Amino acid sequence: MSAFALLVFKLAAGLLADRLFGEPRRLHPLVGFGRWAAGVERLVRLRAEGRAAGLAAWTLAVLPWVALAAVLRAVHPLAHWPVDVVLLYFALGGRSLAEHAEAIAAPLAAGDLAQARTCVGRIVSRDTAALDAAGVARAGTESVLENGNDAVFGALFWFLLAGGWGALLFRLANTLDAMWGYRTPRYLRFGWAAARIDDVLNALPARLTALTYALLGRTRLALACWRRQAPAWDSPNAGPVMAAGAGALGVALGGTAIYHGRVETRPPLGEGAPPDAASIRAAVSLVRRGVLLWLGIAILIALAEPQVPIRFPGGGGA
Repeated sequence: MSAFALLVFKLAAGLLADRLFGEPRRLHPLVGFGRWAAGVERLVRLRAEGRAAGLAAWTLAVLPWVALAAVLRAVHPLAHWPVDVVLLYFALGGRSLAEHAEAIAAPLAAGDLAQARTCVGRIVSRDTAALDAAGVARAGTESVLENGNDAVFGALFWFLLAGGWGALLFRLANTLDAMWGYRTPRYLRFGWAAARIDDVLNALPARLTALTYALLGRTRLALACWRRQAPAWDSPNAGPVMAAGAGALGVALGGTAIYHGRVETRPPLGEGAPPDAASIRAAVSLVRRGVLLWLGIAILIALAEPQVPIRFPGGGGA
């Protein structure tokens, strides 16, 4: 079995674990990492502020765990099997994303707007108290499309590129961007490194995610929306993902939203009818079919490779 074929086998195992078990209900590693990162932030801010302090905090928060993953893979010749599969399982959030989406779509479809607002408020940062049904559907659909990259395809990409430690690095960096990557007085400079590192790590996965959405939906419209609309978004990676995803679904997203009490008019995404509960479920289906497409392509590549064992001491594919 080639090194890549072995990696694909682990990838399938990690996807199966995510589908069967979902996120841990208690003692979730990312929750623990969030507390660790908050502690690192407090410690660093006692001594320094600014971009250099933010980069130092990022390094202290992320790299020790990546190093630990590398050490655990090396403690035994077979340790890479469980370590890589478990790291990918913890990095993925596919089932959790689908569960959160359905928790929004079900009450929305039943006309229970209050419950739908409550549930969408758990996965978006915008203010949801005054959202109408279309606003809830818009927020839910956008979140599914964007998190399809952050919680699924980005982790898969870095796992295929570097193994378990790659998926871990991506997910922790993405988590720090969600914690520190805000353009607020507190994080404008301190969070600069977290935001830029996430942009770099996400650059290729985001575009592959956008292409995946386009191939599995309304391809021409998705590509046209990606080309026209993505450059208008502040985020260089969220723009392609959400524009292509909205176009693939044939719905109109973007527009006005309220963040932390401030009204923001965002560029349009996609084209077509306003979103509804069915749009949220269609976005989930798009992500699920994309995962199957990625897995199928990875299997085909593995089968086409010469079946010559390759060893990378301490590397992602061993």
